[in-house]
Amino acid sequence: MFSSADRRAFLGSAFAGLAANLVSAADPKLIAPRPSEDFAFQPNTLFLTWLRDPTTTMTVQWIGAVGETDDTTIRYGEVNSADWILAKPTVKPYPTTELKVFRTELTELTPGADYEFRIGKSSPTYKFRTMPAKATNPIHFVTGGDCGINSHTIANNIQAAAQDPMFAVIGGDLGYDNGKSADVSLAFIRNYSRHMIGRGGRLIPLIAGIGNHEVAGGYNQKRDKAPFFYALFDGLYKDTGFATLDFGDYLSLVMLDTGHTSPIGGEQADWLERTLKTRVDHPNVFAVNHVPAYPSYRTMGATLLTKSGTGDENRKYWVPLFEKYRVPVVLEHHDHTFKRTKPLINGLAHDNGVLYLGDGSWGRIRPPQPPEKLGHMAIMAGEYHLTLHRIQGKDRFHMALDETGRIMDVSHSGQRTQGLCTVPVAKG
Repeated sequence: MFSSADRRAFLGSAFAGLAANLVSAADPKLIAPRPSEDFAFQPNTLFLTWLRDPTTTMTVQWIGAVGETDDTTIRYGEVNSADWILAKPTVKPYPTTELKVFRTELTELTPGADYEFRIGKSSPTYKFRTMPAKATNPIHFVTGGDCGINSHTIANNIQAAAQDPMFAVIGGDLGYDNGKSADVSLAFIRNYSRHMIGRGGRLIPLIAGIGNHEVAGGYNQKRDKAPFFYALFDGLYKDTGFATLDFGDYLSLVMLDTGHTSPIGGEQADWLERTLKTRVDHPNVFAVNHVPAYPSYRTMGATLLTKSGTGDENRKYWVPLFEKYRVPVVLEHHDHTFKRTKPLINGLAHDNGVLYLGDGSWGRIRPPQPPEKLGHMAIMAGEYHLTLHRIQGKDRFHMALDETGRIMDVSHSGQRTQGLCTVPVAKG
């Protein structure tokens, strides 16, 4: 269990300014402004993401029709710079529609710098900030999953943006398009585009992982069964449903596919071991997966209706690797609750263990199992939530917020000690 001292340390850090400024989702100051009539072209699906190196690149992306504007050239430069650069977007189909995905990766950017850009000559001026080259100052970002497109999703979007995070990570089940509904996929992106705007108008980049509701059939499918997800995020996930995004030498996001378009064992497990081994001395490695190894709503054991429990393959192939290579935090989703486990080694509480946070209730909720059934859990709740993370030196702080901005939980994860984890690793 985490002590009250952890909570005091968390709120006593520079994060205290963020916590003190939390406000209700109904606060009109947080409602994103409506588009101005002064600009002829304002795509309501515009968002930022990364294909690689968030310190020196940014990818501008939107979905629209050919001919909506005569000029799709991106003009960009550092704030207050007189010299702007021109970049042309690539254009590719947005599946099952006449729409197109317009994508431009801006490269050779200055780390930790503020930029402006316009689309053609008739759009507003948008803003973004590159990630710093070094974690000299605290790094803060938000995570969650299982969003949908309802009013609770929007409330959490607004709360997330109010924290002015550097970026957002959604660990699967974005809009619940099920690989079939372009309208649902578009609605999710429109909501994100409208509300995920930080202080001073800065657009908040989105990093997304795949979940079962991105895929027609949910599990064990080919990439073409997740057409909308891969139309938007195939730059990061070029050939598989898993990838790593490295932020300089201070943060790595290991994005995993829990059997939706890539099997958990075999190639992905081998890749995961190589990936974690090369980053074993990195200070902050976050693994992100959709289906949890340690569920809070579903059962870990087989039932009369299922041959295996939820997360069985994660626990067989991935969990020993998280433990062996000292991954401090795993972000999980899918169960539509809030959960924080105790630090775990081989499913048991251990001071040098892995912390599992989740469980995906940005816009969907369920009641968790009774606490007495899950002795490895520290806290659970059936509430809409997102998590705000802060990396500060050798420490990581994690604060769960509900959709009104109420602080639900505060926890801490420090560096894990080397050499105490010798759990054997299953081979695929």
